[in-house]
Amino acid sequence: MAGFHIEHFGCRAARADGEAIAGHLRAFAERQPFAVDVVVVNTCSVTAEADRAARAFIRRTHRRNPAARIVVTGCYAQRAPGELAAMPGVAAVVGNSHKAFAPEIVFGLAQGASGPSTLAPTIVPVAALLTASAPQAAPIWADDRFAHSFLEEAQFAPGVQTRPNLKIQEGCGNRCTFCVIPQTRGPSRSLPHAVVLRRVEEFVAAGGKELVLSGINLGRWGRDSKPEPGAPASLAELVRAILTRTALPRLRLSSIEPMDWNDELIGLLREFGGRHQAGSTSAGGSKSRGQSSGRLARHAHLPLQSGSDAVLRRMHRRYRPWHYAEKVSALLRAAGPDLTLGADVMAGFPGETDREFEETLSFVRTLPFGYLHLFPFSPRPGTPGWALHAASPVPPAAVEERMAALRSLAAEKTRVHRSRFIGRQLAAITLHTPPSLASQGTTPALSENFLPINLGGQFASNRLLQVRITALGFDGQLTAVEGD
Repeated sequence: MAGFHIEHFGCRAARADGEAIAGHLRAFAERQPFAVDVVVVNTCSVTAEADRAARAFIRRTHRRNPAARIVVTGCYAQRAPGELAAMPGVAAVVGNSHKAFAPEIVFGLAQGASGPSTLAPTIVPVAALLTASAPQAAPIWADDRFAHSFLEEAQFAPGVQTRPNLKIQEGCGNRCTFCVIPQTRGPSRSLPHAVVLRRVEEFVAAGGKELVLSGINLGRWGRDSKPEPGAPASLAELVRAILTRTALPRLRLSSIEPMDWNDELIGLLREFGGRHQAGSTSAGGSKSRGQSSGRLARHAHLPLQSGSDAVLRRMHRRYRPWHYAEKVSALLRAAGPDLTLGADVMAGFPGETDREFEETLSFVRTLPFGYLHLFPFSPRPGTPGWALHAASPVPPAAVEERMAALRSLAAEKTRVHRSRFIGRQLAAITLHTPPSLASQGTTPALSENFLPINLGGQFASNRLLQVRITALGFDGQLTAVEGD
């Protein structure tokens, strides 16, 4: 029987897209990339390195398995489809605008169809995107309308991912000067609330324990939709609906922009987070479902990018350092000091001076981050940042020096945060155990407040447990034993 393989690049939302495509294709086996009939390359294009990694994988796959038909999708496929269509071995390019049709295209290729254009005649490849220098290039499905970008009906259950991402929002209209996402994902669009609630209920019915809500700009969910009487109209209202209308044991929110953490959303961390014990009694004397322990994970990821006011202005970010600090303080008041706070930080934005970078370092030092995602600036064609970089680039040596300083600070922040939990009991979910850990008699787990743990003993995945943290290793990994 035909087989397929999906290679993922990029963010949680991109991973959710790839898992959705895979969910449609479970009828035939998923195998290793060099022993299959079709390879799906789910690309990212947020940096030049992401583009390079995708091209390298395509070349390596074609070299080692020349008979495989390679289907390229994702952000790179949307941004530069003609470039990818001309690569040897590529059989089809499916931009984010047509990702809903990717499973049908992949399935047809795997079953030996002569070409994707015979599978879905309602889809018209955008001929203008084909490179003139490559007349035999693969067909392309991509346009700027993004009318077919959601994959709503994929199977949704704990499987390959114990904690799958439910992507409920697509696209972004913030227009940050460095970001190519508005080109590759289009404007903000929301999955209807009824679909979201149905998918959550399906996940619970399948035995799922922890679900991650994700999106390209998650905090903007609902803002593009026409309000319906009594229906959730904002992310906060949707989260409340999930936690009050379904029996989902734990919900986690992925990255949310600082300005989208409004009072209502922050308040849900106080109401549904882990500061209260399960089954506690409300002021009226009744049991409060909303106060059950840890149903909304005490974990907040707020992209920062820079701690310099001047750099944030050049980036066209919609907040200032003091706004960011105020949001962090509010989150800590709501969720308590066990909150794990994460951020994205960029080094080397065009024109960034030594003084501006020191402002970032100083700002990061003042906040209780549990982890940082660090990136060097990467100029993206078609963005304002491309021209800014051409006019005022930061020397590569300075960028690397700044990245090294950030990495050192991030490691110290992570060590301090995780050390606080030695000897403590935390709620956690067990994950799939790779052979390397199984041979050591341990199980990977993730705490409710987003701490990775090596749990002593062998446990099935997808179990909610109380664990007691015993140590923090030199590698930054927490170890634990099952608690009471």
